[in-house]
Amino acid sequence: MTETNKLTQTELEKIDNIIAEHKDEEWGLIPCLQDIQELLGYIPPPVIKRIAEGLGLFPSQVQGVVTFYEQLYTTPRGKNIVKVCRGTACHVRGGKTILNLVKQQLNLEEGETTPDLEYTLETVACIGVCALAPNIVINRDTHGHMNPKKVSRLFNKNGDG
Repeated sequence: MTETNKLTQTELEKIDNIIAEHKDEEWGLIPCLQDIQELLGYIPPPVIKRIAEGLGLFPSQVQGVVTFYEQLYTTPRGKNIVKVCRGTACHVRGGKTILNLVKQQLNLEEGETTPDLEYTLETVACIGVCALAPNIVINRDTHGHMNPKKVSRLFNKNGDG
């Protein structure tokens, strides 16, 4: 459990408080996992045993839920989540080029996070703003009608999007 040792005592106390909040809930596991992820940005694998013990479950049950849901993460993610649309409208309007430019700007592949935990790069099937194609979402901000200049401006050294 070396990774648990990387968590601060304050973080461990907060995790224990979250577990306690959900202990008596009939279906408390998912909200508990979501709250821990909200706190840390991910669910450290060594914490799974702690969660299981606190909720009266087997670690395999907790692990099964964590690995089943794509929105639960077991590795640290960036402060800025960059989602590049791969939907049809974006693809037709140059989305693949936009994705390649973002990869170059961030020096990342899909699913990777920068070493400084500043950015995580993801692709999504559709963002739902096809009229703005091609588009990118950074955290909660949608950037439409993307082109090489806009990509460069989004990820310049002086700003984070």
